[in-house]
Amino acid sequence: MLKGLLDRFLNISQKPTQTEVNSISHEEVEAIVAARLKEHAAIMEQSVAEKVNSAVQGQDKEDYSLTTKQIEFALSLIEKTKNFQLAIDKTKLTVKDLNRLIAYNKFKNNGILVNLVKKGVKE
Repeated sequence: MLKGLLDRFLNISQKPTQTEVNSISHEEVEAIVAARLKEHAAIMEQSVAEKVNSAVQGQDKEDYSLTTKQIEFALSLIEKTKNFQLAIDKTKLTVKDLNRLIAYNKFKNNGILVNLVKKGVKE
């Protein structure tokens, strides 16, 4: 019993375990590297696309609302059009709508009226 304890303590009876080393062929290394490069390229492309999308969305969030004087001017232009009136809240008018109204009063293009009707100017 004492000998067993001494053997265990001194590791005489235990043989050191050898770890088995698996060799990897050159083709397998190239395949792993190619897969990692494709993965990295996909991640980089995705991050670039996200940055572009966030920049575009940041530009879309700009304030295009009208000032009170611009709203008054837009309402006066709507009154000048043939029997048209504003069907939406006047604070929802944008600079683009004001530009359309100005263009209609200048060129009398009926296509502009179609876009204004879509936005909320009704007969």
